[in-house]
Amino acid sequence: MMVPFPGRRLPVLSPFAMADAAAPAATPAALAIEPLFPMALGRVQLAPDPLDTALLLQRVLELRERDPSEEGVAWTGDVRGAGELHRDPLFAPLIDRLALHAREYLEALGFDRRRLALHVQRSWPVVSEAGEQVGRHHHPNAHLSAVYYLNGDGSGRSGCLRLFAPRQVNELVPGLAVGQDGPIGADAAFNRPWHDVAPRAGLLLLFPASVDHAVLPNEDPDDTRFSLSIDFVLTAPANAPDPGEYLAPHPGRWLAIGEDGTEPGA
Repeated sequence: MMVPFPGRRLPVLSPFAMADAAAPAATPAALAIEPLFPMALGRVQLAPDPLDTALLLQRVLELRERDPSEEGVAWTGDVRGAGELHRDPLFAPLIDRLALHAREYLEALGFDRRRLALHVQRSWPVVSEAGEQVGRHHHPNAHLSAVYYLNGDGSGRSGCLRLFAPRQVNELVPGLAVGQDGPIGADAAFNRPWHDVAPRAGLLLLFPASVDHAVLPNEDPDDTRFSLSIDFVLTAPANAPDPGEYLAPHPGRWLAIGEDGTEPGA
């Protein structure tokens, strides 16, 4: 017979506690990975009229003839005097339609369109012959970037758009996801260093202008790659005198100090 220690009280277990103590341990749930903070890539497949596209392609070739680029590098109109296609009567209607999808993109991201003004800042053609490419870069002068493909069959042979991850937080050790002979598999979904999109005629892509991107080499000797790039800028509406801390006032409220490169007072 067991005699309790003098002055000590033994714990009293309820029937429920005794049942829990006797029950077998629960099987632990499987690990779940939740992807957070995604980068928003907008994608719209349009159905352009072939005749309209043919006229646009002819216009792009005319612009390239005025100022050709060096061999091996894709021709980009923004640095060749063709950076304002939104002012070209042939391209302006198309860019107006593409801008409508840019507004939809902003709404999908949670922006209140009533408190924003969306501006086309630049718009230019890009032409890539066989072997030509565009190196990794981003557009610090803009907020939202768009690419519209004038041709392409979806195979990617003429040069995919490559979007780079802004920051590889899941690689844990910096450099492992892109380093040589690292321990992270090349097909690891949560550590992909980039995402490729193949050109297809009529495809519109929208993404933050701060994201690094590039155009891979055109590997099709029989196909020239044609695309249209657009940079958008967000400001406060023209009727908003106090836009808040981060959103720039509408350009109509700005004061230019010296116009057309002239010195003030000249």
